[in-house]
Amino acid sequence: MKIIIAEKPDQGRTLASPFKSIKRDGFLEIAPNRFFPKGAYMTWAVGHLTQLVPPETYESAWKKWSIDALPMIPEKFQYEVAKSKYKQFNVVKKLLRDSKVTEIIHAGDAGREGELIIRNIISLSGVNKPLKRLWISSLTKKAIEQGFEKLLDGNETRNLYYEAYTRACADWLVGMNASRVYSILLKNHGMNDVFSAGRVQTPTLALIVKRELEIEHFKPEPFWEVIAQFNIDGKKYEGKWEKNGESRLDNQEMAEKIAAFCHGKKAVVRQLKKERKVFQPPLLFNLSSLQATANSAFKFSPKKTLDLAQSLYQKGIISYPRSDSNYVSEGEAATFSEVLQKLRRLTEYEQLVPAVVPSIVSNKRFVNSKKVSDHYAIIPTEQVKDPNKLPAEEKKIYDLIVRRLIAAHYDSAVFDYTTVVTLVDGRAEFISKGKQLIEEGWRKVIFQNEEDKDVILPPLKEEEMGVAEKALVKAGQTQPPKRYTEGQLITLMKTAGKYLDNEELEKTLKQTEGLGTEATRAGIITMLKDRKYIDVKKNLVFATDKGKVLIAAIGDKILASPEMTARWEQRLTKIGEGEASPSEFMEQTKKMTAKIIQDAVSLSKEWSFAGLDTESIQRSAYKKRSNTSLGNCQKCEGKVVDKGSFYGCTNYAKTKCNFTISKKILSKTITQANVKKLLTSGKTDTITGFKKGDKVFNAALELGRQDGKISFIFAND
Repeated sequence: MKIIIAEKPDQGRTLASPFKSIKRDGFLEIAPNRFFPKGAYMTWAVGHLTQLVPPETYESAWKKWSIDALPMIPEKFQYEVAKSKYKQFNVVKKLLRDSKVTEIIHAGDAGREGELIIRNIISLSGVNKPLKRLWISSLTKKAIEQGFEKLLDGNETRNLYYEAYTRACADWLVGMNASRVYSILLKNHGMNDVFSAGRVQTPTLALIVKRELEIEHFKPEPFWEVIAQFNIDGKKYEGKWEKNGESRLDNQEMAEKIAAFCHGKKAVVRQLKKERKVFQPPLLFNLSSLQATANSAFKFSPKKTLDLAQSLYQKGIISYPRSDSNYVSEGEAATFSEVLQKLRRLTEYEQLVPAVVPSIVSNKRFVNSKKVSDHYAIIPTEQVKDPNKLPAEEKKIYDLIVRRLIAAHYDSAVFDYTTVVTLVDGRAEFISKGKQLIEEGWRKVIFQNEEDKDVILPPLKEEEMGVAEKALVKAGQTQPPKRYTEGQLITLMKTAGKYLDNEELEKTLKQTEGLGTEATRAGIITMLKDRKYIDVKKNLVFATDKGKVLIAAIGDKILASPEMTARWEQRLTKIGEGEASPSEFMEQTKKMTAKIIQDAVSLSKEWSFAGLDTESIQRSAYKKRSNTSLGNCQKCEGKVVDKGSFYGCTNYAKTKCNFTISKKILSKTITQANVKKLLTSGKTDTITGFKKGDKVFNAALELGRQDGKISFIFAND
């Protein structure tokens, strides 16, 4: 008899669905069949049933947070069962130890984490029985049956377990030690909070803080441009003055002189260039590109997209979602004709799928077995689903995946790009640019909004004559760098800080690894939000003062280096491929951990957090609450106290006095010290870092004595 261990309950039930089974407590009993002549047990984990033990399990002295106890480096790492999941662990353990069970089938997700989750359970159960591995990329009935027919030997995926185990232990070493040393040292600077740090999360935060500081320190500069409106033999268009490739002038007077000179003067089409560009259909989705696209289209967070894709995978209608590949093998490509013909029968896609679908089996842009690692690209399976029968948000993700596959079977899109140089009065050059869609190709399937901004120029010829009917001066100012969206953060992490807003360019990175893996990046972003290092507002990412404090403390040391972490990811991947030693990697990690402690202690003597709101960075247990008066209420005889999320009057319960002061104004936390100044003197000192949209400004706050309202006082008021 065999036991099959899946990663999650719903996954286990899906894997057992092709067979007759009886439901038991925590498992299914599968009846004998051609795959399992003696029957089988189907059981499951509930995600991670096991976890690395806390520091004090290794040494009791490590329970106390002390610099003297660092670095904490266990001789051998240990796992334990999570208390909340002990019941299911005992179910699995009992089945594994059943004398009738002669073979284990590892059916966790076909990836690194799935490998770790199931093997840890087997190890803690204390059994040593033959192990086979179910390795499939979709949960269709056909894929499940083929997977059980072609089980891998357990040794074939053992290196992936070593990779995942090494990654987990390295993260424990760096995370536990770095979090403690920075929390302890920053407490000495008045911040009584936990500062979580980690091998992947901290370099990611460093990239976000870097962009935040670029925005805050950006000083806009005014500029002026000259725009001319031309009439060439009745054909009208606009052009922008340019000299030596530069169109912006830093002198308004000069811009106005150029406009005055050109107004009403003769114009000639001096040069006309037309370039035809061919755009191939977009690559098939991997997880990163799916997350980035869904964020751009629907403002879905990366985690939400992964959760929705996981649900579609569990339903058997898309392939494994945590894939890092944009390609499929010839075997998958051979099934596309069947999938597309099924899609064509649906109202949603009948106008998009050609009646005769061309095969792309020989198209290396999509089909390349050498570029398929653990899994192929995310594609719809042969269990085609009417998207209108899915929940609204799942429909959006399914539709994106379906349209990518359909688009791959279309011709390229073709555009003509035109550049016109118009010369005014023989002296002033104006540039006009436009583009025209020549062949729609795959864009019929995936419409792109930027087409709405296309400028279509009239048909012009070189040496045609006309006039500059108008010449106007347009004022502008330089803009700060744009904030990242959550979707762009995924790409940023994947490229280790070399942000490429172009999916096509990503494939040129070849073997370069980024921060984290396809499966973990969404979780890192969620972690940064949960730990109050970043805020996400209207899909834009802001670094908080807490995040800025941590990165300022770390400085340019190794813990915040995206490039170093990317190289580590590359080495971990080599472990998974059997080309690098886990023990050598861990020795390097131990040395790095000691260096992190040394750097932190050394730099802490010179830390300065001027301009950052360090007073508000306190754990809730340490914050002063309603028993401490900050001043007198402006509306009654009560006292104003800290009520957690705002400051308010103590008489509210008695008289319903509703006097309050917001704890956060335009993204800036108002400290207790500033509230005291407001209530006693009526205004604060200048506070730095108020934010309105992408604009950052400094101002004092003033409290109206009559109405109790807060207003800004600027330096020039």
